[in-house]
Amino acid sequence: MKIAFCCANIKAEPWLQGLAAALQDIDGGVEVSAWEPGAPPADYAVVWVPPQQFIDEQSALKAVFNIGAGVDRLLELRLPPSLRVVRMDDAGMAVQMAEYVSQALIRHFRGLDLYEARMREGDWSYIHPPRREDFPVGVMGLGVLGERVARTVAQFEFPVLGWSRSPKAIEGVRSFSGASGFDEFLAATRVLVNLLPLTPETQGIMNRGTLSRLRAGAYVINVARGAHLVEEDLLALIDEGHIAGATLDVFRTEPLPAGHPFWQHPKITITPHTSARTLRDESIAQIAGKIRALERGDAVTGVVDTARGY
Repeated sequence: MKIAFCCANIKAEPWLQGLAAALQDIDGGVEVSAWEPGAPPADYAVVWVPPQQFIDEQSALKAVFNIGAGVDRLLELRLPPSLRVVRMDDAGMAVQMAEYVSQALIRHFRGLDLYEARMREGDWSYIHPPRREDFPVGVMGLGVLGERVARTVAQFEFPVLGWSRSPKAIEGVRSFSGASGFDEFLAATRVLVNLLPLTPETQGIMNRGTLSRLRAGAYVINVARGAHLVEEDLLALIDEGHIAGATLDVFRTEPLPAGHPFWQHPKITITPHTSARTLRDESIAQIAGKIRALERGDAVTGVVDTARGY
């Protein structure tokens, strides 16, 4: 069995060694190598932002494993209709995402950002605590990561709402679905958390029209993709007072360009696309398990519907 590794800006050797060790007992042996143009055909591939040339040359692949949760960059390529694309189910990312969203939510809810500013100014003053029932948290996207975030936030006793394309039943979460439920979801939300996949339908979904429907004083947390957000609309709504602020981990252009207004905006917290990082050991174990299953002819989780985009 041959496995090609083609991951932009990722050190290949630990992945090659880990995959070889995890699949060492495969019948006939396994060869794992970093892809180079003109390389011989592989049976499986592990990728992150591969070039079109890789897809064109590797026409015999049984499946390609995308090591990030989002597959939008991969689906931008011309893929053979028969190619099976498999994304990570979790691989340690869900708990990281739940941590990140929880800290952003609580930092805003408790006014910890305001306290930090006051402490730097020598201002020893008290902020009256808000009521949790006045801060319903709406999670857009209830996949593996979104569901974990919604369940975690519910543990802090916030009202939690969820919106997804199709109906979902999650304990402790008031769920909305489809176009018919979107406006009601937005109108009930005070803190909006975006975990949607990026598709043509969801690009720019956080715009003036949708963000204006949130409760007054809303807060935005975007940990999905930068292209979900119309940045100019967010800035305008913050300046107008309808949006209280935002925590943003993803951006339309990354790295965030010098001089971008997000860098210095007092009501926007930014981080460098680090809310949930791929964990190598967990990912290798999951990929190896799925390769074994596919070789047996078994179904695997995480297979992407390329028509839907996730």
